[in-house]
Amino acid sequence: MITWSRLDRAAGGLAFDLGLYALSAGFAVVTAATSTLLPHRAWGSVAAYGYAAAAVAVLVQWLAGNRDPRLRAAITGLAWLATAWLPTLIQSVERAGGRTDRAQEEVLVVEDGGSRLLHHATPYLSDDTIARLPADERLLGYLPYQPGMSLFGLPRAVAGDAWWTDARIWFLLATTAALALAISLTRGPHVLRAVQLTTVLPVCALTTATGGDDLPVLALCLLALALCARERWVWAGVAAGLAGALKLFALPIVVVLLIHALTRRRLGPFALGALGLPVLAVVPPLLRDPGALFDNVIGFPLGHGVVSSPAASPFPGHLIATGLPGGRLIAAGLLGLAGLAIAIWIIRRPPRTAAAVAMISGYGLLAAILLMPATRFGYLLYPVALLAWAPALAASARTPTHEPLDRVEETTDGRATAYT
Repeated sequence: MITWSRLDRAAGGLAFDLGLYALSAGFAVVTAATSTLLPHRAWGSVAAYGYAAAAVAVLVQWLAGNRDPRLRAAITGLAWLATAWLPTLIQSVERAGGRTDRAQEEVLVVEDGGSRLLHHATPYLSDDTIARLPADERLLGYLPYQPGMSLFGLPRAVAGDAWWTDARIWFLLATTAALALAISLTRGPHVLRAVQLTTVLPVCALTTATGGDDLPVLALCLLALALCARERWVWAGVAAGLAGALKLFALPIVVVLLIHALTRRRLGPFALGALGLPVLAVVPPLLRDPGALFDNVIGFPLGHGVVSSPAASPFPGHLIATGLPGGRLIAAGLLGLAGLAIAIWIIRRPPRTAAAVAMISGYGLLAAILLMPATRFGYLLYPVALLAWAPALAASARTPTHEPLDRVEETTDGRATAYT
């Protein structure tokens, strides 16, 4: 039986690299030809060349018998530039030049939130205000994110329409900074694969170029995990708190990290930033208009807004909710059972390592994404990245000074096993 580990190591990792880039090139071509979303088609028409070039480069490296991981890393970096950075820049320039089909709704929503934050001290509109907008503008009136997300819209609010004020540019810069710090804290042979599945994988590269708001949230969560693995609890709390101040989607990961910090007797230093920063972020809009804050961050995602969220990827939860009598209750019940199962698992085997946190969070978010009645395909980038980073986090954990790092194998359930 071919295991994941054997597949990952085949030909020094080059076999998987080649498959990743070749399949991604095919996905980009299909997206460019068939997607009903114009920003997605624009991404595919550019990214297909980047993936194809990366696949050719890997094939040449393989045929030359060169398995140098530094060359693999260089190809990965160039592939990320060609499939995420370049399409983002092109779409931002075209949008600044007048194209109205070069950004998804979340980009416009964040930029509008930044404008409202600048001029009205809150990024949110109440349901009553949104109801008075023209019908085709009501959906974009909602900002279903934490207040911190609106900061990415401030450059456009201050400096006007330009390619560099596009919120995606700032999403990508923040993502790059957080990922660079996370990578600098990790070690071992699994880091490159984790980076590939967080950057050049189509679900990540496509999201970067067309929307991008989930990438800084994910990158900050990964940075928090890497800092926890290195026992830097105060800064880990800051990273986790920044993620929670951007989007509620980070909170399940933050909760598991809090439990992990408790098992390591570092709850205080970690919780100061992990809980304090999200609380500080909501104070200004809470004082300004608490009803608008609730309408956007809680009411709208739960389906109680003036309009409904268009999120409707054909995952099991959505199919059950829309295709069966009483489907929404069934889907909610299944989601609740999944949450209960994860809670029982955490109680019985609390996460004692950052790798265990990544595994629990990854599988938990995967279950939630699949079972939620309304969700998006792009959210899969969270569990994919978390599960991909778990081996790298295990290899990067701080070990006692008397035990060499290369003689410790840390499992995801928190046990460290010495070997000779």
